[in-house]
Amino acid sequence: MTNSLAQKVVREARTRRATVATAESCTGGLVAAAITDVAGASAVLRQGIVSYANEAKTDLLGVPAALIARHGAVSAEVAEAMVAGLCARTPPLPRSAVTVGVSVTGIAGPGGGSPGKPVGLVWFGMSGPQGIRLERRVFAGGDRRFVRERSVETALRFLLQTVRTV
Repeated sequence: MTNSLAQKVVREARTRRATVATAESCTGGLVAAAITDVAGASAVLRQGIVSYANEAKTDLLGVPAALIARHGAVSAEVAEAMVAGLCARTPPLPRSAVTVGVSVTGIAGPGGGSPGKPVGLVWFGMSGPQGIRLERRVFAGGDRRFVRERSVETALRFLLQTVRTV
């Protein structure tokens, strides 16, 4: 499933002359890896940033440390700041600008959850022509691998939907 979704993302992005980028935390680069598994991905993928640690979110994506302290790394606010930072930090040159970006931040488990933020909670941020959109999902009932796999699949679906708006 992930491979066919990644193929569709690459095909649609090429058709629409769109470029994509990823900012990933709990998926650890798996979204970008799925895209780069597709021949021809170099025509559309501009960059993938793995910002697993909070300091990396701040240093690489410009997410304010105070925002992380206030809302937590797994929050709508941080997902939004991640994707905004991803798209703002790409060079404003026509050949390397990003048309569509996605961010993923979540709790893959098995630990780290709380009543308000359970294991399996994942926030996604998508940046495209219509601005930034946020989505919350909870992938309950599975192990760490399950949460990460569902997160990659969901991020690819959101990328595909957003690329189709270009």
